[in-house]
Amino acid sequence: MAGEIAKEGGEVLFVHELHRVAGAREADFDAAFREGWMPELARGGEARLLWYLRQAHGTGPAYHVVTVTAVRDGAAWQQLAQRLARGDLAGWLTDVDAMRHGSEAKVLVPVPWSPLQEVDLAQVPAGGAEHPPSLYMEDTAWPYPGGLSAYLEAAGSLYLATLEASRAAGRAILELEAAFQPAFGTHSPREVVLWQKVVDHQALLRLLSHEVPDQARAPGTWMHEALKVRDRWESRLLRSAPWSPWH
Repeated sequence: MAGEIAKEGGEVLFVHELHRVAGAREADFDAAFREGWMPELARGGEARLLWYLRQAHGTGPAYHVVTVTAVRDGAAWQQLAQRLARGDLAGWLTDVDAMRHGSEAKVLVPVPWSPLQEVDLAQVPAGGAEHPPSLYMEDTAWPYPGGLSAYLEAAGSLYLATLEASRAAGRAILELEAAFQPAFGTHSPREVVLWQKVVDHQALLRLLSHEVPDQARAPGTWMHEALKVRDRWESRLLRSAPWSPWH
């Protein structure tokens, strides 16, 4: 979905939030974003909710929700932050915070080789129309100290080539929609987030239920060569809500 309105070279910021929702308030939390945050942002031209996703049950902590909000630029982010802190959205934030145990947020920017670079905010759906859900695999990697550039170079070449080879061979599991790194001063700088749609659910099931074959870890493969630039990473399996603007 994202690739349909991706452009080159923008200043858009992506606010990524992980919400630890109170189980009994899950439906209320959903409604707060669907009926409050999403349409409220759509009234202006500064920001839009892009993704609203739940961590799939059985794959990690319960009642975790991930939201990604696109903000036009730094000035728009400052304006939105002021609205949440002491403006017209302060009451909404107070109500939302009472529905969760806590949250973690970071402001992300696309890496140079990310398929998603800019967002035409006016074209992002905001009507809450329902659709079949999609699965996303969010991979977060932490390169070795001093190795962020080396990781980005390796991932932008070998990892992308690996995905393309799988697609060309008709055995792709994932489609990379975006790759992000934290904006300066908002989070640990040595981190990369790979945002990937699952395009073959049966292949994903095989990946989860079987060991990775030796040939997939041989020298020259991404799984082998990536250990030269990082050995800490984690995956989160996310399912888009039926009304998520992007899915």
